[in-house]
Amino acid sequence: MNIESKVYFIGAGPGDPELITVKGLKLLQTADVVLFTDSLVNEKLMDETKDGALVLKSAGMALEEQIDIMAGAVEEGKSVARIHTGDPAIYGAILEQMSKLFHRDVSYEVIPGVSSVFASAARAGVELTVPELTQTVILTRAEGRTPVPEKEQLVDLAKHHCTVSLFLSATLIKKVVKSFYEAGWAEDAPVLVVYKATWPDEIIIRTTLDKVDEDMRANRITKQAMVIISPAVDPKLVEQGGYESKLYDKTFTHGFRKGVVVDG
Repeated sequence: MNIESKVYFIGAGPGDPELITVKGLKLLQTADVVLFTDSLVNEKLMDETKDGALVLKSAGMALEEQIDIMAGAVEEGKSVARIHTGDPAIYGAILEQMSKLFHRDVSYEVIPGVSSVFASAARAGVELTVPELTQTVILTRAEGRTPVPEKEQLVDLAKHHCTVSLFLSATLIKKVVKSFYEAGWAEDAPVLVVYKATWPDEIIIRTTLDKVDEDMRANRITKQAMVIISPAVDPKLVEQGGYESKLYDKTFTHGFRKGVVVDG
């Protein structure tokens, strides 16, 4: 593929190196400089870099150091693959990088990836939007050292009683549970916790709101976990059935099929 002299922000996916997109992989394989988030990105992906590529780990770098490396490479006519975990658009801290590159007149492009929220749902075999149960997914985080806007307090979001997917919140699970109780959720509300989705040491926990803190402590989960609280993650749904969409309902007419009338 034709790779330009610019910075490519590439979503590497949640952990499994095969979950990077085809486009992202091709850019990684042809980039002159690779800067990757070594604290989260699977290092096996670095085996795909070309001979002679400069491969650098970013976990120990400050923002300014990263920008100097990326901008300097592009100014020399080189291509840069900036590898992020999951999808760069979700808690990827790319806005601050793009802003500084913009002010240095350095071109960049974002290549999407598989977010850990969707990898977690896939690994657990759940659908986050189930007809008649919930048709809304909220992606958020509990407030810790990084504040959240006043209008996005967790207790207010939880009042929607839809699917709530919590990033970066494993250490704040007690606070999460309290917020959901305040929002009117029941103690037996279904909760799904996926630690390191798609990694070899992945752990999947199906639990309830009143037991999630205990179950996470029992499995020593304090980071790198996706917590999804939703009626849609109830493990009994597959066995029960009955939550069917209109899309394949034989009585439902849409642009590709005319529905049939059922007597009685």
